[in-house]
Amino acid sequence: MDALYPRLLVTRFAECFRFYDAVLPELLGAVRQKGDESGPYANWDVADQGVLVLFDRAAMAAVVGAGALPPSAPPAQDAVMLVSRVADVDAALAHCLARGGTLAASAADRPEWGPGLRSAHLRDPEGTLIELQSY
Repeated sequence: MDALYPRLLVTRFAECFRFYDAVLPELLGAVRQKGDESGPYANWDVADQGVLVLFDRAAMAAVVGAGALPPSAPPAQDAVMLVSRVADVDAALAHCLARGGTLAASAADRPEWGPGLRSAHLRDPEGTLIELQSY
């Protein structure tokens, strides 16, 4: 049974699918269980546990009666971030950027966050903030 996992509701399904399908196996050893870039659903697991689901935002809006609302809010600070612990922050960042991620903050040592902690931040094709960290 999956405990708790993120389900990203995206408007750019095909782009997000290609990004996560390219980076999750390398970063986490995740295996795609269902779906393809045509959507509206795809999921990846690690050791039979769900780690990420993509779902078309309009499809979910229709289910919950929010189809008439705008698909996005005005620019604001991030309300959610995906965090992945990796062996090599710089290599993981380069891997993600080469597959469609966009840089939010370069890799840097962050001793104020914890001993030996190094992190970098990027955005997926939909704009979701991702932190790569090692410590």
